[in-house]
Amino acid sequence: MSDIESKFVLPKRYEGSEKSVWVEYIQLALEYKPLNLGQGFPDYPPPEYITNALSKVANGENYMVHQYTRGFHFQNFIQKKIGREINPETEILTTLGAYEALFSTITGHVDEGDEVIIIEPFFDCYEPMVRYAGGIPRFIPLRSKDVSNSRPSSADWVLDKDELAGLFNNKTKAIILNTPNNPLGKVFTEQELIHIADLCKKWNVLCISDEVYEWIVYKPNKHIRIATLPGMWERTITIGSAGKTFSVTGWKLGWAYGPANLMVNLQMIHQNSVYTGVTPIQEAAAIGFEKELKRLDDDESYFVSLARELESKRNFMANFLSDVGMKPIVPEGGYFMIADWSPLESKVDLNSEKDKYKDYRFTKWMTKNIGLQGIPPTAFYSKPNKSLAENLVRYCFIKKDQNLEEAASILRKWKAGNN
Repeated sequence: MSDIESKFVLPKRYEGSEKSVWVEYIQLALEYKPLNLGQGFPDYPPPEYITNALSKVANGENYMVHQYTRGFHFQNFIQKKIGREINPETEILTTLGAYEALFSTITGHVDEGDEVIIIEPFFDCYEPMVRYAGGIPRFIPLRSKDVSNSRPSSADWVLDKDELAGLFNNKTKAIILNTPNNPLGKVFTEQELIHIADLCKKWNVLCISDEVYEWIVYKPNKHIRIATLPGMWERTITIGSAGKTFSVTGWKLGWAYGPANLMVNLQMIHQNSVYTGVTPIQEAAAIGFEKELKRLDDDESYFVSLARELESKRNFMANFLSDVGMKPIVPEGGYFMIADWSPLESKVDLNSEKDKYKDYRFTKWMTKNIGLQGIPPTAFYSKPNKSLAENLVRYCFIKKDQNLEEAASILRKWKAGNN
């Protein structure tokens, strides 16, 4: 290595983060052009009113929408969700996606040596963000209960209460909660949230609640915001996403809200990194929230109809995965489905791929040889616990019906050709 190369290597705090499942699998999709059920975005248009709002904002007479803005557009809507008033200047921050909201929250609160509890499976940015801040991740996996169901649900995956309690100590700064969970689709129950809340209060711990899939919950399950539980507002920062809420992931608009004394840390990180968000997109999203605020309890509300629409897609995917021999785990929320592919292992040439973990080899082989792409769930686990996910694959079902039908056809033809 030359002098210039050795001097400008990646800083040590970022070592280990070079490889990204998203970069690798996007490139794989571009090269092999499979039917892509891996990445989590819709392949059909968002609601017309939200795109019309953006067009109206961008082409309107108010030229100030093209200038810098303050980040507090959605406080009225959030007030209705959580049953309390929000100070628009001190208790909410709009960000460049939920990703930046997470980064600002973690970086703004985690110091050198602080421990942060991360529930597995977790979205893959949690661990590196904690490490960048000098924190120490402490992992705890959701474990599958022994159930006799022919088709298990994400509700069957639970935390061991004693194991969780044993992770809390005087060094614990925060716990990251994701409900509904990506990639599992678990919606934490009130009893589960109360247990987490009691531990946070006992040990004076911050709860970082990632709730980007809050509107995609399937009946009879209900999304409960942990910030609304007794004693939790003052120790919770809640993360949300317009991309997930309005099916516009490319808008990269997120938010975080919580008490002013906690939010000031985020505001400091935000102002010294990105400074401000995209004004026209914030204005358009605000118009969308105002529309939904008036019809939130009606069947016509997009926040109601989206889950209803996706439920049939979810059920269709569970059926065709079962038909070919996989074992799907039916999600209670979100738009991802985890399935156990191991019954089909004899039909896959895993030795043709060189990755360490079997789920990577399975998904790469399927992408290259069968033309269907999923995501390897070990990407959502810490190294010690990756073995829990090697027999699993994640698929996304917020896709056109014709593409889900094509996925079913691809798998059925593959299975038939191997019999």
